[in-house]
Formats: sequence, structure tokens, C-alpha cells
Amino acid sequence: MGFWKSFFGSADTASTSTKFEGDTISNFSESPASGDRADNGRILFSTDREFDLYELEELCDAVGWSRRPMRKVRKAIQYSFLVVSMWQQRGNTRRLIGFARATSDHAFNATIWDVVVHPQFQGKGLGKALMKYTIKKLRSEDISNITLFADPQVVNFYRQMGFMADPEGIKGMFWYPD
Repeated sequence: MGFWKSFFGSADTASTSTKFEGDTISNFSESPASGDRADNGRILFSTDREFDLYELEELCDAVGWSRRPMRKVRKAIQYSFLVVSMWQQRGNTRRLIGFARATSDHAFNATIWDVVVHPQFQGKGLGKALMKYTIKKLRSEDISNITLFADPQVVNFYRQMGFMADPEGIKGMFWYPD
């Protein structure tokens, strides 16, 4: 239960006093190859659905996802229960570096889809921060059952966050057109 308390307790590592349509990780820094520390600005979370879909396409390209028709992506975002974007802000410049969305029955269940973090920002805890923020937002809407689908190479990432495969032995079923 400690895992879930980390999402809903008073100490939220993804929140500071700065706001941008959501929470902020201030003064995010990473170590460049030279060993010096560089200020890479702040990491900002937003639930605003109004952003450039071409930026999202570039982000998905960066991780090697297959291209999807832009009209379908727009529709998926429009009809999602929750859309979360993660931005790097340096000065007046913002760059989309992460994204997740969720569909829901608006009462009990939500499924998280399309979680993506730019490769330059992977391995720095930002994927975990994006998921924590997404789950926190879903829980604030009183959603108690959160599911997701994961590619085999990222299953362990989600396991470390407390997700379980078929926790009650329920087997999912899928139908695909021929």
C-alpha cells in the first residue's frame, strides 16, 4: 500500500509552487557527458489538450512508434478522459518531452494509453513522474481501477510502479479485424 500512498500522500515530489496548467519539477538538471551540470530549465505538466499535434508526432517518432493518421490522433485526444503532456521549459521556449492519456467510464475504471517520454529524458525519473501525475489526476476524479497496456520491453517499468499483470486472474480478451 506504500506505493499508492506515494501518489496520494502530502509529499508529492512532482509538485512545487510554480504552476503551468498543473505541477512543475523546478530546475531540472541532468549531467552532460562532460560531467558539468547544466540547467535544463523546468519540467512542466499540463492537462490542456490544445497543443501542436505535430510536436506529439515528433515525440512519437523519436521513440520509434509507427505513424498514425493525424485525424485519428486528434479524435483520440478529443475523446480521452484525461490528457497529460510534459514539457521542458527553458526561458520562453517549451518543448514537448512526454505524453500520456487515459480513457474512462467516468466512474470506476480508466485505462492509460500512449505513454511516451523523449529518449533524451528517459532514465531520469521523468517517466515515473509522468505516471504519478497521471494516476494522481485519475484518483482525484475518484477512479479506483486503473489499467494499461504495455509493450514487453516496458513491463518491468510498470511493475516497479505497482502495476500487476492480471491481479485477480482475469484474462483480457481482444478482437481485431481480419
